[in-house]
Amino acid sequence: MYILRTHIKLLLITVLFSFLTGCAGDEGDDLDQFMANAANTMSRSVKPLPEVQSYSPLPYNIDGILVDPFMAKKASKGSGSLQPNTSRPRELLESFPLESLFYVGSLSKKKLKYALIKTPEGVLQRVKVGNYMGPNFGLITSIGDDAVTIKEIVQDDVTGEWVEREAIVELQE
Repeated sequence: MYILRTHIKLLLITVLFSFLTGCAGDEGDDLDQFMANAANTMSRSVKPLPEVQSYSPLPYNIDGILVDPFMAKKASKGSGSLQPNTSRPRELLESFPLESLFYVGSLSKKKLKYALIKTPEGVLQRVKVGNYMGPNFGLITSIGDDAVTIKEIVQDDVTGEWVEREAIVELQE
């Protein structure tokens, strides 16, 4: 048993020594050659960074066509005869944008047609022709089976004049 252990130790030492002698050669080591030649092949000069150009701002409205968005619009009282009635009391549905209001149905009572409008809070409001809804002084002009037609008065973005436009709130099923 003692002889067997001695032979196994001797065999292991021989195998380990042969592995170590195989790694000792200097020939064919590409990494050593690259490191030796790296300093010779690399350039030592760095191109300078481009010069930063100074910023020169341009005037917003150089040709005078655009309206300055940071200036308050003034309602013109001159040539346009169309003006919203700002002295009347505002109705409840005028505090909601038209996109958030839903036309859910209609009622008829003695030749008078009412529209049922649902607010974002889920409250149903009954309106008729002549009532107002939406933030743009929207007057209800007609109530159909599939839509409520509204005439809004808004300011033109370019001229500042009050103009009419039609809006429709369609029936939601």
